[in-house]
Amino acid sequence: MSLDHDVVGVRSDPVEKSWDGNDAILYALGLGAGHDNPLEDLAYTTEHGDPDSPGQKVLPSYGVMLTWGVRGRRLGDFDPAMLVHAEQSVQLHRPLPTSGTVSITSMVTSIEDKGSGALVRSQAEAVLADSGEPLVTAGSGVFIRGEGGFGGERGAASGDVVPERDPDERVETGSWPGQALLYRLSGDRNPLHSDPSFAARGGFSRPILHGLCTYGITCRALVAAVVKGDGDALRSMSGRFSAPVTPGDDLTVEIWDVDTAHVAFRVRRGDGTVVIDRGRATFVG
Repeated sequence: MSLDHDVVGVRSDPVEKSWDGNDAILYALGLGAGHDNPLEDLAYTTEHGDPDSPGQKVLPSYGVMLTWGVRGRRLGDFDPAMLVHAEQSVQLHRPLPTSGTVSITSMVTSIEDKGSGALVRSQAEAVLADSGEPLVTAGSGVFIRGEGGFGGERGAASGDVVPERDPDERVETGSWPGQALLYRLSGDRNPLHSDPSFAARGGFSRPILHGLCTYGITCRALVAAVVKGDGDALRSMSGRFSAPVTPGDDLTVEIWDVDTAHVAFRVRRGDGTVVIDRGRATFVG
């Protein structure tokens, strides 16, 4: 088994993807919107919104799903059970419309040798198909265990970005046992999150929650805490997945104010384990 290093820097052909209000609602429900209180997050879970925010809105982390799964050439020959999501970023060039069609291109930007595995970083760009206007730029990293040791560059080390003080705010949130089965309907059908035998091949005692589901749960918490639920104000969000989440785990999002437009964040499981670190988010307005 080996990775194809010739894919680095090769941009894919454009691929079109469309979505509508039902897709956006399903995504919000998969992140837990309305799960504990159906009267909360109505702007994201219904087409009529709420009295203070009429009409449907789209959670900004859905921008990742608009580019998800669009690839050029195959990465190579490896056991997919050894692949885990390592990091994710999204930049929104404008608020997401409730429906539309985008044209997406992507490319692998680097393959780093981490010894025990390879870190593969990619970037995808989505523009509105009818106008060419930029909508989303997403960056992702996957760690493929057992594919390191090929003598490549290790990549620069980067530390956590949270300030060395107590967080300014903590948001208690969580997941529920069947969440991965609902979330996968938004597009990520990786059996690591639903098939016990596949998860066991990857060294997990049971299927784990999608990293992007944890990312979206975190986005909901940030939007609620920082801009009082106005997802249109979020412009970028990034973080590294440092430990898995099992459906049903409690989560705490720790938030630090950096300046008027930026926050740093970190996410912990109920047992204190950090599951997302190096978190940054920017807002406007």
